[in-house]
Amino acid sequence: MSRKITSIDRRDFVKKSGLGILGAALAPSLLARLNAGERLRTAHIGLGGMGMADLDAISSHELVDVVALCDVDSINLAKAKVLHPNAKTYEDYRELLKDMADDIDAVIVSTPDHTHAPASMMAMEMNKPVYCQKPLTHHVSEARAMNKLATEKNLVTQMGIQVHSFYDYKLATLLIQSGIIGKVHTVRAWSPKNWGYDGPGPSGSDPVPAELNWNLWQGTASERPYKEGYYHPGNWRMIMDYGCGTLGDMGVHIFDTPYNALELDVPETILNECRLPTGFGFPEHNIVTYDFPGTKHTAEKLKWVWYDGGGAPSRHQDLFLPNGEVLPDQGAMFMGEKGRLLLPHFQQLPRKIVDGEYVEMDIESLNLGKPVKDYDAESKKHYHQFVDACLGKGETTAPFSYAARLTETILLGVIAGRFPNQTLHWNSKKAKFDEKEANQFLDGNYRKF
Repeated sequence: MSRKITSIDRRDFVKKSGLGILGAALAPSLLARLNAGERLRTAHIGLGGMGMADLDAISSHELVDVVALCDVDSINLAKAKVLHPNAKTYEDYRELLKDMADDIDAVIVSTPDHTHAPASMMAMEMNKPVYCQKPLTHHVSEARAMNKLATEKNLVTQMGIQVHSFYDYKLATLLIQSGIIGKVHTVRAWSPKNWGYDGPGPSGSDPVPAELNWNLWQGTASERPYKEGYYHPGNWRMIMDYGCGTLGDMGVHIFDTPYNALELDVPETILNECRLPTGFGFPEHNIVTYDFPGTKHTAEKLKWVWYDGGGAPSRHQDLFLPNGEVLPDQGAMFMGEKGRLLLPHFQQLPRKIVDGEYVEMDIESLNLGKPVKDYDAESKKHYHQFVDACLGKGETTAPFSYAARLTETILLGVIAGRFPNQTLHWNSKKAKFDEKEANQFLDGNYRKF
C-alpha cells in the first residue's frame, strides 16, 4: 500500500513510523559533549560501493568514532563490521535511529537515491547533522523539505559531492567569478556515462538472495518482485523508482562547479530531447536545455545544455578546441563575452580559450597554492569539512541549502525526460510546473514497509 507524500507532510511519515517522538529531548546535547572534549560518534546507513568509500573517508578523521553500521545486505554489513568491530550493526535504519538515539552525533546516508530523504529526514528530526550522498533526494518535494528542516533546526549538513572541494573546481569557481571570460551566456556540460535503460521492464521474479532484505531495500518505493541484475547491487540508477539516471549521478558532479561559480538559482524552463518514456527506465541518451534567470556573473539569461549517453556531444562551435584537440570524456565549457573556459572532469586544470587559441592564466594571484592531483587526499577534504563543522570548526560548502537547489535543478531535467521535446515552465515560488500533467512527478508514493 502506498500514498502520495508531499513536502508538507513528510514529517508525518517520520512521526507515524515511531521515530518522530525521539527528538533532542532524549539525546544529550552534541555541543555539550563536544565542549567536554568528546569525539564525534557517527552512524552509517548504506554500505555498498559508495557507502564504503564514505565510511572510509569519514572514519579517517582523527576525532571520529564509528558506532553504528546499517545495510540491508548482510555481506556489505559484514565487510564494514570487520573494519569497525566495535560498531553496532543493523539492517533497518529505523531501528538504528530508534535504538541509538542517545549514542550517535551525526548520520551518514549512502543508500540508493530513493532512501536518501526518508533516512535523512528521520535523522534530522532527531537533531542529528547529516552527510547525504548525491543527488540529495529522489523527488523535488523531498529536496525542499530537507532544506526546510535543516534550516529550521540549524543543523550541519553536507551533500556528498566530494569534487566540490577539489583544487581544479575551486580554481574554476574563482576564475569565473573574477570575470576572466566576462559575463557567461551559455554553459555546455556532458558525460558519456549511460545510467539509462531503453528496454522493457522485467517479467517474472527470481529468488531473493539470502543476504538481501528485499523489503527493506525497496523501503518507501513501490513494491516489486525481485529480479536479478535489475536493481541490487548496481543497476538501480537506471530505474525510475530508485535512481535519477545519468543526470542524478554524473550531472550533479559536473553541474556543481558552474552552478556554484555562477551563483545560479533554479531554472525557468527545461527541455529534454530524448526517447518516449517507458515508465520503467530512464532514457539512455538525453540532451537537456535549461534557461536560468541571470545573475551578476551571467548575461541577462543563461542557457545551459547537458548531454549524456554514448559519447561527447556532437560537434558544436562552442566546443571546438584549439589544434583540433578532442573534447575530454566529461566536462563543461563556459561561454562568455570575452572567451571560453574549458573545465574537464576532473583533476585537470581549467583552460581559457580566446579566438580559437589557448591563453595563459595567472592563477598564482588567486592564492590557492600549487595544483593538487591526489584523489584520495582531495576527496577526504569534503568529508573532513563536515566532521569539523559538526565539531564547531568552520562550515560546510555544500550544505542542504545549496544542495537542495542544485538537486532540484537536476530533478527538473529528469522529469522533463517524461515529456520529451516539450518545454516545461517551472514556477519556483509555487514549486509547480505551468504544465499541470508534470506536477504528479514532483512527489513520490511512500509505501509502508
